[in-house]
Amino acid sequence: MVKRHFFLIAAGVLFALMVLAVVIKLAFAGDGAEKKGGPGGARGGRGQAVAVATISPRDFSDQIRVIGVARGARSVNITSSTSELITRVMFTDGQRVAAGAPLVQLQSREEDAAIIQAQAEVNQARREYDRYRILAERGVAPRVTAETAETALETAQAGLEAARARLGDRVIRAPFSGVLGLTTVTPGTLVSPGGVIATLDDTSVIRVDFPVPERYLGVLRPGLPLTATSDAYQGEAFSGRIALVDSRINESTRAVTARAEFPNPGGRILPGMMLRVAVAQGQRSSLSAPEAAVQYEGQTAFVYRIARGERGETAQRVEVKTGVVEGGFVEILSGVSANDRIVASGLNRIQPNSPVSTGGGQRNGQGNGQRSGGAAKGAAQ
Repeated sequence: MVKRHFFLIAAGVLFALMVLAVVIKLAFAGDGAEKKGGPGGARGGRGQAVAVATISPRDFSDQIRVIGVARGARSVNITSSTSELITRVMFTDGQRVAAGAPLVQLQSREEDAAIIQAQAEVNQARREYDRYRILAERGVAPRVTAETAETALETAQAGLEAARARLGDRVIRAPFSGVLGLTTVTPGTLVSPGGVIATLDDTSVIRVDFPVPERYLGVLRPGLPLTATSDAYQGEAFSGRIALVDSRINESTRAVTARAEFPNPGGRILPGMMLRVAVAQGQRSSLSAPEAAVQYEGQTAFVYRIARGERGETAQRVEVKTGVVEGGFVEILSGVSANDRIVASGLNRIQPNSPVSTGGGQRNGQGNGQRSGGAAKGAAQ
């Protein structure tokens, strides 16, 4: 009995000692945190490690940026001029066809019968003409009778050609070379005037018509190079040129329409695709910062400039005025000076005037810009 009580007392003492140790440990840990100035570490000690970029000059392009819609060099909806049944479809979806290639055959029973009739009339008129010509040559029949028979033969031949033309209209052909789109017609489909049988696009060259404010009229000229981007091909630009500038300015929008042409050998740009067109005006040199180093709040932009103080380096939040975004870099118009060091990334973890450490994490602005340039370029475009 005494032995059992001894073990219970010993277990209680051991548990009390463990609780006391945990309390002492927590007390010392809290004290140490207060001495270090909280979670951020010691005041005047090492702060959060950050990558560094340097404000430096960079060339930026002056560009006119507009949005246009891609069109084929030639595009048409293949339709029928009459209501008729389709008896034969002679193409497949997406097929590339040459000019004049037959596409569909319409029902032509009446036209076939008309040709048979016209041919019979030609044969009869030829026999009549041959007979009266021989008689006129022998002097048995007057010459005027042979001439009348000849006229009748020519009339019958013209009727045969007209019948053949009507039969030819029963075959709908491609008006130019291009690529056919998707279709839903099959043999037995009834088409009506204006009903689309298929679409045909010449996509060897893509045209884009886009409006430009009249103040840029002096810049636009045929042959001026430009680039276009599309959401379908992120980070890729297509090169082209201005082919023509309209001869009139829209009185309502005060804009002139320019037409650009883009070579499209692989057929990657499709008619109807939205393109962002950029027309280069020239280049200028301005201060720049990597796009990842600029923070936006509404219409205001900020950077965190690294400043040296008595207790080490701190990140000062500075408002800047920005310009264009190009190639992963933001044009800085005011707010900082050349060679100023700024926090390059991770701005959501930085507080204004908080201590930072640049040791081991420093990188120049050019390197940071190259790493974020792909995504930044896609966002800018």
